[in-house]
Amino acid sequence: MKAIVHETYGSPDVLELKEVDRPQPKAKEVLVRVRAAGLHIGDCFTVRGEPLPIRLAVGLRKPRRGIPGGDVAGEVEAVGDGVTRFKPGDEVFGTSSGSCAEYTCAREDRLVLKPAGLTFEQAAAVPTSAVTALRGIRDVGAVESGQKILVNGASGGVGTFAVQIAASYGADVTGVCGPNNAELVRSLGAAQVIDYTREDFTTGEQRYDVILDNIENHSLADCRRVLIPTGTLIRNNGRGDLMQPLLLSPFTRQKLRRYVATANHEHLAVLAELLESEKLTPVIGKTYPLAETPAALRHIETGHASGKVVIVL
Repeated sequence: MKAIVHETYGSPDVLELKEVDRPQPKAKEVLVRVRAAGLHIGDCFTVRGEPLPIRLAVGLRKPRRGIPGGDVAGEVEAVGDGVTRFKPGDEVFGTSSGSCAEYTCAREDRLVLKPAGLTFEQAAAVPTSAVTALRGIRDVGAVESGQKILVNGASGGVGTFAVQIAASYGADVTGVCGPNNAELVRSLGAAQVIDYTREDFTTGEQRYDVILDNIENHSLADCRRVLIPTGTLIRNNGRGDLMQPLLLSPFTRQKLRRYVATANHEHLAVLAELLESEKLTPVIGKTYPLAETPAALRHIETGHASGKVVIVL
């Protein structure tokens, strides 16, 4: 099969399109014929091997597998022993290891059936980013109807899902984004939109119950100033100070959080219901063919990708 492969860590330039062996599903695994693969900043981290702690998961000195991509949508080609949820021909989406390839294997409990009204491209945009948004809004932020929520980076992959999920819970959502994406963010459910090129949300008078910060371009102190005294600040960029919020949180009434979101069947099933009820719509900014995966990752690394970036096979 064709796959995008890197044998060393580095910039997206280390990636090559190669012929490799097709994987075989193990027990409780499903072989998926990939139709689309969603990308996010975590894929850039795994290719570069940075931040260094990520190598504990993907290989200390060199990549163990070397095929990027963790989000997938496609058709079940074959199933391993013990698989009961799926059969060949089923259309599915979820997470796998190495989805930037013609075939990938995924654990049965990391997939769900694709809603019929969703394209493969839309489905591939969902798993990691939407689960991250769901966990941030529902679980970590415990967002309730009537609360004031600010999403910094509202037009990005996680942000576009977070705005919709928070709005579906009845929250009063403020989205922070660039001027070109203001109308998009409003259309997703934001009652207010702040253009970061003209206004700094940390200097305003409004106070928020929850801030989901996908950008981390303001200091912890500045963000805390616009939180209510018992509010929750969720840092979700992965490049900022990883420990400061966790060390400070025990000494303040404000909740300062980081979290890791791993997609499982329960999370994906909730998202599938939101998609089917049209409370959630994936926003796809750009699509690329498999051979142009390096360009797709470079686009994500600019920090200005609108919506999701998807590889289409």
